[in-house]
Amino acid sequence: MTGLVLQELLQGFSGPRARDRVIQRFSALPFLSPDRQDHIAAADLRNRCRRAGVQVGTIDAILAQLCLRYDLTLLTTDRDFQRIAAHSPLRVWSERGASGPLQ
Repeated sequence: MTGLVLQELLQGFSGPRARDRVIQRFSALPFLSPDRQDHIAAADLRNRCRRAGVQVGTIDAILAQLCLRYDLTLLTTDRDFQRIAAHSPLRVWSERGASGPLQ
């Protein structure tokens, strides 16, 4: 869990009860914060993807980098991460199981 992901989750819910449930349920996950090297590696990842013709947003690059640093599989429905996985060792979870890029 990162601050960016938590913030996006909270922005998607309305009302204090929903907010409190999100905070409570996701508090069980470790909280990851990028450091200087993560930002450098995320820029390298973004540039590598761009050279391959894949546009990657800054936030997506840092989230992907955190997964790479901690050897995590990314749980997402955002197809942008599938494109990142095609140009990096990023693993993206699908209903079919953990893998590289989703089909």
